[in-house]
Amino acid sequence: MALSPTAAPTDDQGVNAPDLQFFVFALFFIFGGITSLNDIIIPKLKELFTLSYGQALLVQSAYFMAYLVFSLPAAMVVARFGYLRTASFGLLAMMAGCLLFVPASGSGLFPVFLGALFVLAAGVTMVQVVANPLISLLGPPRTAHSRLTFAQAFNSIGTTIFPIVGSALILGSLSKVDPSTLSGAALSAYRTAETQTVVRTYLGLAAALLVIAAVVWTRRNRLPAGAGADANARLFGGFDLLRRPRFGFGAACIFLYVGAEVAIGSLIVNYLEQSSVLGLSQRAAGDHVAYYWGGAMVGRIIGAGLLRLVSPGKVLAGVALGAITLLFVSTHSFGALSGWSLLAIGLMNSIMFPTIFSLASEGLGKRAAEGSGLIATAIVGGAVIPPLTGWLADQTGLRVAMAVPALCYALIAAYGWYARRPAV
Repeated sequence: MALSPTAAPTDDQGVNAPDLQFFVFALFFIFGGITSLNDIIIPKLKELFTLSYGQALLVQSAYFMAYLVFSLPAAMVVARFGYLRTASFGLLAMMAGCLLFVPASGSGLFPVFLGALFVLAAGVTMVQVVANPLISLLGPPRTAHSRLTFAQAFNSIGTTIFPIVGSALILGSLSKVDPSTLSGAALSAYRTAETQTVVRTYLGLAAALLVIAAVVWTRRNRLPAGAGADANARLFGGFDLLRRPRFGFGAACIFLYVGAEVAIGSLIVNYLEQSSVLGLSQRAAGDHVAYYWGGAMVGRIIGAGLLRLVSPGKVLAGVALGAITLLFVSTHSFGALSGWSLLAIGLMNSIMFPTIFSLASEGLGKRAAEGSGLIATAIVGGAVIPPLTGWLADQTGLRVAMAVPALCYALIAAYGWYARRPAV
């Protein structure tokens, strides 16, 4: 049933527009899938440009730095133009980033690829600033934890499917030429040729994003005027929210969670290639990335129901401790146990982002867009923690480097226990 654009949501019911939830689910699917492709192109670019772990993980720095730059402006765009118009703008920016892979391939330069990823991530940032508070708005506040976790399951479907397809398209065509033996024009020509698989993948995504942006634009007037957004919001006005301990600690945990999740996901291929773990080929290890993200998908479907029965804070603390346990097992064992315990961390990650987000956002009301912008800014943890983990891996090895995400999970467990009771 169509929602009248003049209807107003009540505080205790939210906006009753179930059809719009499906569009939001699609947004979660898209930006989740595109983000997970970084785990596939990192080993590709690492080989082509003969990079260290720390250098290769600059892919994540370029991508997630966009959250620091664009999250707060995106929240202002939401306040000015509304959720669905802003989602369309974000999708078009994502399309532009995908198209920039064409000149990046032609240049044969690693920094140009980083620039394309930064533009792509700017669009993803806008879409994510829209999607998180919007799914909370589309229904009763009392079930926001569960609804956001269920929406994140669609994010996980994307992060499961895209690496499988990306591994086949990008890693499946790796040349047997060792780029370290080439130089000059021969090396540039080799890099241009080998990155064509990346270009074709992202050109396909650009076409799909254009279609989806057009569809979302046709729904731009479906929400009540001003629903969920504060028209008086200012660019840096939301920083006073950080003085609220529950919100400030939660924003810090988003930084830590995204950093830990991305650091592990970025190193899975190289970790599973080790002879002491599974000793897989690069293509086979790339296929296994889907298990990491697939675990998150399964966990989010289970978590959507569990969070209706158990305190979200307690669930968050429990899964964070579970992630620490699995990291310990993986780094202190060998063979299949080592590999599969690392992949199983995806199951523990499942409910962390939506639960931290909703716990931190409780009671924000009309300031939800501002809060979402600040929390999205904290996603810059994906630009900071992975390179730090990569640097430690260069110095000590991949196993010791996993201490970095373990520390992040420990602080998240503390937040879960702190926020185990509803905000007053």
